[in-house]
Amino acid sequence: MKSLLFLALILAIGLKFYSVNFLITLLVISFLIFFHELGHFLAAKSLGVKVEVFSIGFGKSLLEYNFKGTNYRLSALPLGGYVKLKGQDDMRPGFENLDSDSYSILSPIKKIYILFAGPFFNIFLAFLLYILIANLGIQKFSPIVGNVALDSAAFHAGIKKDDIILEINHHKIKSFDEISKLVKNEKLQILIQRNNEKLQIELTPKIASSYNEFLQPIQKPLIGISPNGELSTIYYRGFSALKYAYDESLNASTLIVKGIIKLLNTEIDAKNLGGIITMVDITSKAADSGISVLLIITALISINLGILNLLPIPMLDGGHILFNLYEMVFKRKVPQKVFEYLSYGGMAILLALMLFATFNDITRIIQ
Repeated sequence: MKSLLFLALILAIGLKFYSVNFLITLLVISFLIFFHELGHFLAAKSLGVKVEVFSIGFGKSLLEYNFKGTNYRLSALPLGGYVKLKGQDDMRPGFENLDSDSYSILSPIKKIYILFAGPFFNIFLAFLLYILIANLGIQKFSPIVGNVALDSAAFHAGIKKDDIILEINHHKIKSFDEISKLVKNEKLQILIQRNNEKLQIELTPKIASSYNEFLQPIQKPLIGISPNGELSTIYYRGFSALKYAYDESLNASTLIVKGIIKLLNTEIDAKNLGGIITMVDITSKAADSGISVLLIITALISINLGILNLLPIPMLDGGHILFNLYEMVFKRKVPQKVFEYLSYGGMAILLALMLFATFNDITRIIQ
């Protein structure tokens, strides 16, 4: 009953602030969780491990269907999900079952295979979404010069407003954001179009103040131009779509890892850490901006979910992977008491992080 009341409260608040977009957000989050748990499910099944429960959501079961020994559930609290394998119970860290279809009897490498499958499925899902996005088309700033900074490398090289950047060092340019990726502290050969004439320009970028992807001030080579604001739709087909999906998946994964490292190094204020409310807010607003934007946000959240689950924190997939790596290296399991203490400690860390992130979310809303 409490779960149903909480669900009703979530729906009422969500619909009040985000209208029908909130339902789209719930579907997106539920789908990402489903795909994550599907990875664990298929990996376990492939090794003959019995899956006792496959649940989307936590709390009271709203719908249930038992098929071939697995209880499939749709539960009341949609912001989560789990698969329960025979012989594995996170709420009882020391629990084991030695039946032939139990998770407990598997070798460490087979357990790692099951544990890694969930995060991998999230990253793979993002890759598939990026392929779809590539074919639907992405709106980006056209590579048309809008402003040339005074005393910049572009200014001295003779680049002018409305010039179209066609190539940099023989790399074809489709959108303005591709330019910065090719600008290095070395001479550049830039092919531009001015009216109906193509011009080859050589320049060396100047080191100047800028910002990185985390809005931290840095020094980097710049040529000193900005876009004119015109948008164009870029399409990728065939192999180009695969390359786009690979590059975007890699860039997003790298960005998340960098962000985690910077948080741990205190280079980024912990107040920037967002929780489920921020996720709901971003996804709901993205639904208003069109299918491509919604898919991009969904892909980013999916990769985020995959990478965060690989963190070496007990109770997460990464923590369990670490325990199994220990067993592989030292040829013995982590001592039972140590395993239990670390598991409960991991649970406390996750709860604290969740509460802290939620506090940040609420603080942002109030501000």
